[in-house]
Amino acid sequence: MKWLIFFILIAINMNAIELEKYKKELNSLSSDEYRVIVSKGTEMPFSGTLLENKEDGVYVCKICKTPLFNSNAKFNSGTGWPSFDDSINESVKEIMDADGRRVEIVCANCGAHLGHVFRGEGFTKKSTRHCVNSISLDFAKKAYFAGGCFWGVEYYLQQAKGVLEVTSGYMGGSLKNPTYQDVVYKNTGHYEAVEVLYDSSKISYEELAKLFFEIHDPTQSDGQGPDIGSQYLSAVFTSNEDERKTINSLIDTLKSKGYKVATKVLDKAEFYKAEDYHQDYYDKKGTKPYCHSYTKRF
Repeated sequence: MKWLIFFILIAINMNAIELEKYKKELNSLSSDEYRVIVSKGTEMPFSGTLLENKEDGVYVCKICKTPLFNSNAKFNSGTGWPSFDDSINESVKEIMDADGRRVEIVCANCGAHLGHVFRGEGFTKKSTRHCVNSISLDFAKKAYFAGGCFWGVEYYLQQAKGVLEVTSGYMGGSLKNPTYQDVVYKNTGHYEAVEVLYDSSKISYEELAKLFFEIHDPTQSDGQGPDIGSQYLSAVFTSNEDERKTINSLIDTLKSKGYKVATKVLDKAEFYKAEDYHQDYYDKKGTKPYCHSYTKRF
């Protein structure tokens, strides 16, 4: 038992060291946020701002912005705290409480306290409940754009303040789980697209969409730059009516300025992440896009 407590204390100290890397973020916390995230407290049940949130998106760590839980993993447990039956990949780390009774969960990247995990309760098929304090989380939304080779679109969008993550992938086609070879050679109907995870408190969907229209040529109807083909066409995949209205309004503005916009406005479809070698392509190569550049249009 003494050894168990010893290792638990080591894990807790390691989390404290990890959090120290984020001094700027820690200094900006309110007293209540600090009490929960750093001092491992618990917010009052039914008081969290994200308890009733039903929007489509991703719940991220308030400190380091690492994606932790997808919205489709969230469920109503009736316990008074946001509950998730699964986490994203290995983003959440489990640590046995010093009393050996409960299992604490922290952000695997920075060590921020999230809450506790419980199993065997039967709330969902996975019978797992990540019981999380709203105060430990931020909520990020998703947006989907296609504007030629996804390497270039990803490169420019991920530089925008408020954008947390950009993922290259395929969207809009008929084949499930397509590969790059499928999209290029088998006429599957997919677009090379990007999924943008963004903090709406720092950048709006409209600002993001404006940037999209300014980092590629929305008037080219056969591809983008030298990349010709249906997979390289310009399109925006909208998740709701508000997004569709925003995109159509921006297109109308561009048309009033004399642009013959070829961008298609489509309903959100299944997004398939591209192969790992496509992700952060230009950052890995240390070069800049060959067929994308910034041109102010608004």
